[in-house]
This record gives sequence, C-alpha cells and structure tokens, in this order.
Amino acid sequence: MTPQQDAGRDGATAAVPAPLEIVRVPTERRNQATYDIDRLTTLGILREINAEDATVPRAVAAVLPDLARAVDLGVEALRGGGRIHYFGAGTPGRIATTDAAELPPTFGTAPETVLAHHAGGATTLERAAEGIEDDEDLGRDDAGAVGAGDLAVGLTASGRTPYVAGALRAARRAGAATVLVTANPAAPLADAADVHVGVDTGAEVIAGSTRMKAGTAQKLVLNAFSTAVMVRLGRTYSNLMVGVNATNAKLRGRAVTILAEASGMDEDSCATALTQADGDTRVALVTLLTGAGTDRAAAALTACGGRVRDALQHIEDAPEPR
Repeated sequence: MTPQQDAGRDGATAAVPAPLEIVRVPTERRNQATYDIDRLTTLGILREINAEDATVPRAVAAVLPDLARAVDLGVEALRGGGRIHYFGAGTPGRIATTDAAELPPTFGTAPETVLAHHAGGATTLERAAEGIEDDEDLGRDDAGAVGAGDLAVGLTASGRTPYVAGALRAARRAGAATVLVTANPAAPLADAADVHVGVDTGAEVIAGSTRMKAGTAQKLVLNAFSTAVMVRLGRTYSNLMVGVNATNAKLRGRAVTILAEASGMDEDSCATALTQADGDTRVALVTLLTGAGTDRAAAALTACGGRVRDALQHIEDAPEPR
C-alpha cells in the first residue's frame, strides 16, 4: 500500500488525500484583466495573453542591477575554474536545461561548464511529475556535484520550491556562490541566495499557470544571464559568435560568414584560414586580423583565456622576433 492509500472499513483500499498547503504568492492570484477570457473569441483570447506577455520585459528590466550581480558571480566562477549549476523543477527546470544545452554549440564551451539539474531527472523533462519539486532532500543530493568556487542558480516561480531550497542550501554549505531567480520579489528562499533576481510578473493570465509570464521571465533572465557571462568571458568578438567550431558543413559555412564579417576579407580567404586553424574560428580570426601564423594565434588565445580582443593586443604588444 502506498502512502496515498489506506484500507477502508470493508478492507478495500481507498485513496488518502494529499496534504493541503495554501500557497499565497503573486503568481497564484487571479488576474483582473483576464476575468472574461473564457467568453472571448479566439482573437480576443490571444490579445489578452499578448497584452500580459508584453509586461514581462519591463518587469525584467526592473531587476537588471540584481541580474548584473548574478552575471558577475558567474564570470568569477568560470574564470576561477569553477562551474555554473542550474537547479529547477517543472517549467524553470526545463528552461534551464535548454539554456545549458545551447551554450556549447553557441559559444564553444565544454558541456560541463554550465550544468542543468532538473528535479526528477531526464524522465520528468518530457512528463511532468508535480510532487517531485517538494523533495528538499532530492535537491540536496543533486547539489552533491557543486563545489567551492562554483555558482548555483536556483529557479522557481514561487520562490519557495523545496527542491531548489535543498540545492541552494547544500551549495552554500559546499562553499559555492548562490543565485535565486523567481517571479516573487518577496520569495521565502531569498535568504538562501547571495543574489535574488525577483521578477515581479504578477498574476498569470490563467491563475497559477506559471509556464506563462513567469516562465517567459525565467527564459529572458537565463538567456540574458548566460549570454552576458559568455560575452564577459570573451566568447564573442563584437556581437559575433566566434566560439563556434566548424564541425560540420553548416557550422563551417556559419564560421566563414562570421570570419568575413569580423575581418572584412573575402569568403575564400576566410575558408582557407579556417581550414588552417583546424576549424577553430577564434584562431582563424586572430590569424586574419594580425597576419600571425596559426600556432602563434593559438598560443596567444591560450595565454588570454580564449579572449580574441586580448589575444590581438597580446600579439601587438609582443611582436614576433625577426
């Protein structure tokens, strides 16, 4: 017999109600602007949803100073040889998983640089398991991989999810920096984080459906966070993705286009430089911009932590011996 069952008077098994908990957070309130949503035409429904969605970027803009502090913690962690860990359940966990997965092909980072931990693992990415988010011990266990010098980022719309609480508290005990991203400026877990990015998205279009405005805010915040970290780490040159490695025909074409944009040279010259750099876009770019050989360009990038602008300055400051 499971904890959710009990034997009735006749010996039959009866369901036992789950414990009751009333959650009073902004995302659970009713939205006065959408009281009539079930009486509207299709276009009317979409207009109300769109009007509410339009409020999210403004809410994110209001917390950019806090987000900047979170970015600085991420940069500090990665520059020091640490990693960034995302922790979330449900929609926040899925958004975090997508963000982490997209960084290696976009910026050329190693897969273990930014890791996402979703409550319940891979199976709950495809099929929701609502109760799993209430397991604080699971969050603590999933944070076992977090070490001193890392950054743990917890994501929860309500700001109270036990799974995230367990993860952040364990990360803090391990000596990691901690960030909390919520849709609740008064999040109960704020004291478990060094930085709280509390986006005031307010009541949802459908009360409590935090995959909507709260989810959009989480997406905007994480995209901005990870992109800003990568830019600060020199993973771009101007606004170009020079961390792309040309491992297939499509990426090779993209890399050649990036090199042409960055250097002003023709595509044939850029393709040749990319081949000589064994598909490393940054090495190819440094050779194109300085005339240095690939070995010297690669050495300069290594000395400068992969930052193209610093590598260019490094070569300029230390001319090759004649």
